[in-house]
Amino acid sequence: MSAKTILATGGAGFIGSNFVPYFANKYPEYKIINLDKLTYAGNLDNLSECLSMPNYQFIKGDICDRQLIEKLFSENNIKGVIHFAAESHVDNSITGPQAFIETNILGTFTLLDVARKYWMDAPNQVKKGFEDARFHHISTDEVYGTLGDSGYFFETTPYAPNSPYSASKASSDMLARAYFHTYGLNITVSNCSNNYGPKQHPEKLIPKIISNALNGKDIPIYGDGKNVRDWLYVLDHCKAIDLIFHKGQSGETYNVGGHNEKNNLEIVDAICSILDNKCPRSDNKSYKEQITFVKDRPGHDKRYAIDATKLSTTLGWKADENFATGIIKTVDWYLAKLNKKAA
Repeated sequence: MSAKTILATGGAGFIGSNFVPYFANKYPEYKIINLDKLTYAGNLDNLSECLSMPNYQFIKGDICDRQLIEKLFSENNIKGVIHFAAESHVDNSITGPQAFIETNILGTFTLLDVARKYWMDAPNQVKKGFEDARFHHISTDEVYGTLGDSGYFFETTPYAPNSPYSASKASSDMLARAYFHTYGLNITVSNCSNNYGPKQHPEKLIPKIISNALNGKDIPIYGDGKNVRDWLYVLDHCKAIDLIFHKGQSGETYNVGGHNEKNNLEIVDAICSILDNKCPRSDNKSYKEQITFVKDRPGHDKRYAIDATKLSTTLGWKADENFATGIIKTVDWYLAKLNKKAA
C-alpha cells in the first residue's frame, strides 16, 4: 500500500499502546494519528517511544464526537481506520453500563458512518483514490457467550453475549457487518481472546496479581478460580491485526486466540512461582499464601476458547509466544515498572 494516513482509535489503551509503536515503526511511510479520549484506562506514558517518531501524532478526543471525526477525516485524508477504542472492563459494565453503550455502540457507529461518507459516493461505489481504504474493527471473544468444558469459538459461532460489555461489543460488530453488506464499506473484524502483556491497566487480572503480591496485599480470585480463558500475548495480537488490516478479505471476521487455555488458579500459581524466584518475599514464604477467594461476579462466563485456524490457514498467522514465555516477559516488564529488583 502507498503512503497514507491511518486513524487508530484508543491507541493509549492496553492493546492500542502496544500496537501503535509497533505499527508506526514497521510502516514509516504511514502517518499514524492516535485518537484517544484518555479515560482512566488510557495512559500516554505507554506511548513514550512514539514521541520521537515523525509519522506519529496524538489527538485527545472522543469517538462519539462526530464533528471531530469528520474534521480528522477531511484534514488528514484518512484512508484507514484501526478501531480499538472501547470501554472493556466487565465489572465496570455491570455497575455503569451507559458508558459502554455510548462508546462501544454510538462511537463505532460514528466512525463507520463518517468513513462511509468520506470514502464512498453511494452504496458499493467507492470514491476515486479510496479503493484501498479499510476499516478494521477490533472486538472480543466474549460476544460468543460461554463454553462448556470442551469445544471452541469459531467465526460462525452464534452470538450470545452475557454482560453489558459483551452485548455492546456484539452490537458494534453487527454495525460493522451491516456497513459492509449494505454499503459495501471495506471492513474487517477480529475477535480476540484475553490479552496479557506489558502496559495493561492495573485493574486487570494479571497486573493485579503482580502488584498485590509485591505490595503484600491479598490476591483476589473470583469464585473457585476455575474460570478458563484462552490467553494471547499482546504483541502476537498486534501482529494479527497488522496481517488482517493488510491482507484480510473485506467483510470477513477473523478469530485471534493463543491456544493457551488456563484457569485463574493456574495463572496466579504461575505468577507467584515466577515472583518467588525473581523477587522473593522478605520472609521467604511463597506469594501463594496471599491468595484469597472472593465472591464471583454476576454472570461470570465459565470458559472461553478460540479456534484461530482461519487466521492461520488463510493469512499465515501464528503466535510467537506461548504462555510460559509470555508470562515471564510480562512479569519482567512489571518488575521493571514497579522498580522491584529481580533476584
